[in-house]
Amino acid sequence: MGTYLDRILAGHRAAAAADLRPLDALLDEARQCEPARPFEAALAFTGERQLAVIAEVKRRSPSRGDLAVDLDAAEVALAYDRGGATCLSVLTDTDWFGGSVADLQAARAAVDLPVLRKDFTVAARDVADARLMGADALLLIVAALDDAELADLHGLGRELGLDVLVEVHDEAELERALTVGSTMIGVNQRDLVTFAVDTERAVRVARLMPEGIVRVAESGITGTADAVVLAAAGFHAVLVGESVVTSGDRAGSVTRLRVRRR
Repeated sequence: MGTYLDRILAGHRAAAAADLRPLDALLDEARQCEPARPFEAALAFTGERQLAVIAEVKRRSPSRGDLAVDLDAAEVALAYDRGGATCLSVLTDTDWFGGSVADLQAARAAVDLPVLRKDFTVAARDVADARLMGADALLLIVAALDDAELADLHGLGRELGLDVLVEVHDEAELERALTVGSTMIGVNQRDLVTFAVDTERAVRVARLMPEGIVRVAESGITGTADAVVLAAAGFHAVLVGESVVTSGDRAGSVTRLRVRRR
């Protein structure tokens, strides 16, 4: 059967292989888009004083099932904004997470916050699509890409005006991220093979990050106590989905994560 990640990537790679749209035309169109909102800079600026929050619009997950399948993306974005979120993350994967391009566009239109396209990017057309749908930042998962793909997609994202969040899970993946010149790195505390959460993963990997990296902790963050630990470990931001999207007070849940960083 393979792992969750194996099955998800198989679907995305099959879709990429079947996509026959002319790449050069897509890239030319992407280069003509309006300037993106500054995602990385917003995290760095906020993260100097307090932990920045990237709040996620997330309908479901493979490990937890349905979370908020009937959510209104614009309403959720507005609640996160009221709570003081610095940026948004929006799932656009449909088959596994119930997301869509429409969710990203509705959320971004509702607020002035920069928006990350959260998806499994495996090809150049995915990068162009992120820019064309209005995303301000792109996610690249080191575990999903070989070295050449990671370098090429990272470079293309930057060329098209996107900020690039490079996600790692351990020390070896951190080295790969640094090799391609990543300046914004997320440490996912969730193992993408088992989907179990290792709450000490982010703290351990953060110790090895050089100065100048915008550091983002991802997954398994449930409230203020987790935020305090991650802020003390040197993270600029947390990316939080399940605990805020399922809250009866989404704005308040975001506010409670905004702890002092220093």
